[in-house]
Amino acid sequence: MSIYKKIFQQTAIYGLATVFPKIIGYLLVTFHTSVMTNVAYGSYSIVFSIIMLGNVILAFGMETAFFRFYNLQDDKKSVINNSLLYLAGTSIVFLIIGLLSKDFWASYLDISPEIIKYVLWILVLDALVIIPFSKLRAEERPRFYSAVKMGNVLLNAFLNVFFLYLLPQLAHHFPNSVFDWIYVEDYQVPYIFIANLIASLATLLIFYKDYLAIKLRFNVQLGKQMLRYGFPIMIGGLAFAINESFDKILLGRLLPQDIALEEVGKYGACYKLGLFMVLFRQAYTLGIEPFFFNYAKNEDAPTKYATVTKYFVITGSLVMLGVIVFLDVLKWLMIPNPSYWEAMKVVPLIILANFCLGIYTNLSVWYKLQDRTMVGAYISIFGAVLTLVFNYLLIPIWSYMGSAIATLLAYGSMMLISYVMGAKYYPIPYDKKAIVGYFTLSMVLSGVYFYVFRENYFVGILFILFFVGMIAYFERGLLSRFLKKKNVGQ
Repeated sequence: MSIYKKIFQQTAIYGLATVFPKIIGYLLVTFHTSVMTNVAYGSYSIVFSIIMLGNVILAFGMETAFFRFYNLQDDKKSVINNSLLYLAGTSIVFLIIGLLSKDFWASYLDISPEIIKYVLWILVLDALVIIPFSKLRAEERPRFYSAVKMGNVLLNAFLNVFFLYLLPQLAHHFPNSVFDWIYVEDYQVPYIFIANLIASLATLLIFYKDYLAIKLRFNVQLGKQMLRYGFPIMIGGLAFAINESFDKILLGRLLPQDIALEEVGKYGACYKLGLFMVLFRQAYTLGIEPFFFNYAKNEDAPTKYATVTKYFVITGSLVMLGVIVFLDVLKWLMIPNPSYWEAMKVVPLIILANFCLGIYTNLSVWYKLQDRTMVGAYISIFGAVLTLVFNYLLIPIWSYMGSAIATLLAYGSMMLISYVMGAKYYPIPYDKKAIVGYFTLSMVLSGVYFYVFRENYFVGILFILFFVGMIAYFERGLLSRFLKKKNVGQ
């Protein structure tokens, strides 16, 4: 039980580092939409999507490659040095080329050259902290990792409030002051990226010692192995970015122009209610990925992976049911504007889709441990193709409901394909009966409640209690052992 307890503790700490930025990010969305025009916020959203894609390309899958080779190689310093040298070198080249061609990209993307410049610097600064953050995770220092992550988010949020809300007032009340000097009217979008840039720079400065320790010796053989391992991860990351962002883009293009932006707004706002399953999945991934690699050399690794996956499904099933039961309470807290609530019907599908993606993360261990990450890239590409195809087919018929169905089909297919292939190449003794049983029961109870008994909290709470009772009954052996061990410890 000590292994699972350790995973739980690290997941909880990493979860804080994941939950906190998401909460602040959501508050910033509310803040941005209250002080910015629709046009300005739309421009910001487009640039943010570009940053999302750029982050994946510059990272080049080195985060996962770092974990793989950090645990395989005896010379861990060489892995760290190689990773830092590669990302530093490629980032500098990217920055130089980007700055020289910024006018071209500004014209092509219809974005001001100034914003392009900020985006380039943000992408580079974010790439340079990938390995320092990964090193903290590999060294199992989740508290420091979380502190730095949260500090970055708080600084970024403060600067957003300062530039967009406080600075205009200070410039107005104190003419000819330093505030008046730095304030530029109708400069909201650039101010957001300036805030991001300052926060990213501050984060990099915290890790300055990692770069001072760099030795200008690149292990070519190790570098080739890491790049071969990381390239498919990068391709998969791009496919994932398509899955996450292209539904909104296609909604805007495929729906009639007189309703497109309104429909995208409703869908985008209600999509955020899937936040809780996203947080659970992301926090778990941060804690579990180092464990998968650290434990790979043990003989009982497949059994441990099977057990971890089972309890992920149990916990995720309970999270899904609980969130769906109380969605209509959460909407008052997160989306208080009733004009968006028409799209609430998509939320259970988005939550289920993210749950499937979490299960896929567990199942993907087989190709990561066998250095067959290209398989993961193919699976992700297949999911991205499904996203594009089904969005094109379903949006004209069902609007944003079609986008939600497309997302579920993509992630559900990725989950099933990974399981089938993993069973062939890296058999893991999953408790299939229990996993399918808990997953199906939660899905059925969630669907029946939301689409039949919605806002009948008496029925909803009964469903939750029933599900908890089923867990307690079928997992009574584990619970008994856990309680006995706890009593002995006391």
